[in-house]
Amino acid sequence: MAVPPIQRPPHQARLSNSWLLDIVLGLLVVASLPLAVVSIPNTLSVVARLLPDDLDQAGLMRTNGLSLPALMLTVPLVAAALRRVPAPHLLLGGLVLVALSEAAGGYAGSEFFVGVVRVLRGVGAGVILAATLAAVWHRAAVLRALWAGMFGLSLLTAQALALWPLDAVSSWRVTLQPYPLVTGVALGLAAVHLVAWTLGGRSAGPVPSVRERGRLLLTAVPAAGIAALAISTATEGWRAVPVMVLAVVAILGLLALASIGSSESRTSAYTMVAVGAVLLPSAAQVTLVEMGGLGGPGLRGLWVPYAVAGVLAIVAAVAVRLFAQGVGRRVASLGLLAMVAGLCSVRLVVPAADGMVLTVPFSLLAAGAAVAVTAALQGVGAGAAMSGLSLGCAGVLAGFLLGAGVQMAMLDGVRSAQELVDSFVGALHWWALAGGFLLVMIIVLAAVMARRPGRGVLVDEPEGPGTPPDVPCAGLPPADVLLVRGADQAGPDGDGTVRSDGDDDPSTVAIPRVGAVMAGQIVEPVAGAGGVTPAVPPQGQSPEDAGSA
Repeated sequence: MAVPPIQRPPHQARLSNSWLLDIVLGLLVVASLPLAVVSIPNTLSVVARLLPDDLDQAGLMRTNGLSLPALMLTVPLVAAALRRVPAPHLLLGGLVLVALSEAAGGYAGSEFFVGVVRVLRGVGAGVILAATLAAVWHRAAVLRALWAGMFGLSLLTAQALALWPLDAVSSWRVTLQPYPLVTGVALGLAAVHLVAWTLGGRSAGPVPSVRERGRLLLTAVPAAGIAALAISTATEGWRAVPVMVLAVVAILGLLALASIGSSESRTSAYTMVAVGAVLLPSAAQVTLVEMGGLGGPGLRGLWVPYAVAGVLAIVAAVAVRLFAQGVGRRVASLGLLAMVAGLCSVRLVVPAADGMVLTVPFSLLAAGAAVAVTAALQGVGAGAAMSGLSLGCAGVLAGFLLGAGVQMAMLDGVRSAQELVDSFVGALHWWALAGGFLLVMIIVLAAVMARRPGRGVLVDEPEGPGTPPDVPCAGLPPADVLLVRGADQAGPDGDGTVRSDGDDDPSTVAIPRVGAVMAGQIVEPVAGAGGVTPAVPPQGQSPEDAGSA
């Protein structure tokens, strides 16, 4: 009897590279993600007393804030470029840009030069964020969870990490080159990772489809608009109410764009917008309120709570990745609810003279964000994950604008030092309330939009031999038939990737929906194509036929 030949997609052998590559990649994620996110805070005002008299301090502070807009615009472009440039190359290039920005920062002496350095660093940071997510996508399951945990921890500690090198400095240029040693270590790890990846067979990374690339480029539009808005508010001296109104409009625009696509991609985008808009702006305000000059424990008293929160975030992310597959939306909502609880605890315990008390809000915020991001990334393709990351980065700036508007309203009319401290604390409490309401609104929005049928779902290829896809068959939306192409069949670009834009392709076959999800294949529902005869797999030569031959 003739039986179909047992074929294993060639990428599976490549994806089972040595454990050494996974270890190097894990260390690279741990070193590079905080390095990328620490470029977001604008800390030049902390060393304003060290600025030369011939430099425009207000202008320098504005140009020093260009890093985040550059980061926002870079992430979607890099994600779209993954079709042509592998993630290891991009990751090394991003760290080279960060290293160049730190080297050039030591020679900065004008407003223009500072702007160039900060834009260069923002571009490098954006490349790192997108490239690390792409690099871990098809590796060991724990690496994607590590990325989510480190992403949440980096957002939580970004303000503290940006302030730490500025203690008792003698040059304002330290703000432009805060961690040269860490940059060198990360650059060396990236070089080792590239060599190991090359020697291991140059395994194919995630490649966004044509439709996903279009959506990625679409996310650059609100990012550019929010960046222009932020620059305008900084240069034109806007009042508090217009800033808050436009920040709310920007967040609503991001949520509207996040509503495009399948149910799973919407969940991913909503979660990223929520985490981006709330976590870093909240942690930054808590960190500033807890400085020693305002009666708090200072940075030294915050590192233990930060460390505990980081460990819990990574452990929670790994647990979700390993044991909570198939229920991504529900777990993502639970993670966001944990962040709501963290904001409630901020209102209760901040300000606190004892830094250990902050373990509670920090842990809830970091672990909640890690759980939400890890769960949201399950069941989506690489393009949808990158699109969510792009919207999340834009959400960071929108959240900062909203928080800045609240601070401007609270600080208006301050006449004494005590009123200044009270106003900062009041602004933090109002912001925690606004952030909590925003998270609840997004949770409700995600639950409502989950009832709408998606246009299609992309099932990731297995991450290793015997690993099931993230999306179970029961999670697919209703459809008449499914278009399936084997992962071992090369697409138009020779990369074995299925496009989800509906283009006709001779290697794509239609089969009935029942039982269509198979390991090693990319599946996409197509409505209105019922009655198609299933394709028959190629027949292999049976042992009897071979013997008779």
